[in-house]
Amino acid sequence: MIKSIGVIGVGGVGGYFGAKLCRLLKTEQALQVSFLARGMHLDQIRTNGLHVMAQDEPEWTAHPALATDEISELGALDLVLLCIKEYDLDRVLLELEACTKPSTIILPLLNGVDVATRVRRKISSGIVLPGCVYIGTHIQQPGVIEQKGGACKIYLGPDPEHPEMRPDGLLQLFTSAGIKHEWKSDIQSEIWQKFIFIAGYGIVTAAFGKTLGEVLGDSGLKGEVKQVMHETANLAKELGVSLDADIVQRSLEKGTQFPFETKTSFQRDFENPEKPDERRLFAGAIIELGERLGVDTAYTRRLYGVINDRKPLFWG
Repeated sequence: MIKSIGVIGVGGVGGYFGAKLCRLLKTEQALQVSFLARGMHLDQIRTNGLHVMAQDEPEWTAHPALATDEISELGALDLVLLCIKEYDLDRVLLELEACTKPSTIILPLLNGVDVATRVRRKISSGIVLPGCVYIGTHIQQPGVIEQKGGACKIYLGPDPEHPEMRPDGLLQLFTSAGIKHEWKSDIQSEIWQKFIFIAGYGIVTAAFGKTLGEVLGDSGLKGEVKQVMHETANLAKELGVSLDADIVQRSLEKGTQFPFETKTSFQRDFENPEKPDERRLFAGAIIELGERLGVDTAYTRRLYGVINDRKPLFWG
């Protein structure tokens, strides 16, 4: 039974879904939802709660049982929503291992196609469910999450090392919290579909400093996105991932589901000179996989050069 929940990283994704789980605290006395956050964002959550402004539902404020910047304070967890950035993953996992037990469910909602594998390399116990999410969210100001666009839906699937695990309790928890979700037996297909979408738009918006609407309104930039998506889809096919024949066109059209002024999460990080970003997760991973598999990634490689010229790699 899931009683102790840790939301690791309370940015746009973790804040939105974590705040929904906090709604259950009013009726589920035995449930504990803890947030791991930092800085002024954490201070505001502790003082005033986490306020969520969502596109299609009334605003609400969530009050977790615990808000902290110390993983050691979380204790043993039944469920972990891992919602940090890729560049923080290895460091966080080293500390998180102490909070896991054999029955702990870890659901990584990071960008990338190999996140569950990376989690398993660092944490040997527990159940790691590969997953991904489509949502347009960001920290609007400390203590406030704003959601605009996206399906707000979590896709998740079985842990290859624990195929016997039944997800009923987790799925019921999500239903009770009003979290849209879908269990997919072929979750790798869903993860790659998302990666094709976010890699194409993320790389181009960062390289040229344009919003989704501006990219879609420029035939040249839209063509750049399409080429990166084709290269990414070719990698997936080479790996044996099942994809629909029209995956690139459908991925391109998903961009129209977001407001004109939307910036990708990679772009927002990239435009902050004091913050690292996920360029290696997106362009770097595509180029490295292409070299390993013998798949041409010339468009991505060129745009990676543009990105590196615009902002040196942040090592901070």
